[in-house]
Amino acid sequence: MRSINNGPSPVSRARKLLLTLSLVAAFSATSGCVYRMNIQQGNFLEARTVNQLQVGMTRSQVRYLLGTPMVPDAFDKERWDYLYFFKKGRWRKPEERHLIVFFKEDKVEKFERNNVPEKAPLGPDQGPSVSKFPVI
Repeated sequence: MRSINNGPSPVSRARKLLLTLSLVAAFSATSGCVYRMNIQQGNFLEARTVNQLQVGMTRSQVRYLLGTPMVPDAFDKERWDYLYFFKKGRWRKPEERHLIVFFKEDKVEKFERNNVPEKAPLGPDQGPSVSKFPVI
């Protein structure tokens, strides 16, 4: 006798479908849970330190205040570039800051701020005052 083969049985098709759906669900569940590490490079430039920079400061005073510049310019000894780059997790656009200090006769002649904040950010709310807590 000859057997007629009509393709896979409904049970095997259901198993394949269930296996495919479980693999797709497992992949989609794990793909969204990827940890992205924060990337920080360069000299951290914040408003309170950059605001202390003044024309007439010596190189050693600038180095004490801001640190050693990350990008030494081999062709121009009278210019220091301070760069800061920060990419937080999944942020699409990184935060970049650039400060250029120009010297003349080993003293600050001028400086340029690019994306360096003018003032420090406001602190978070400190919560309710102690007087609002019940007396025990």
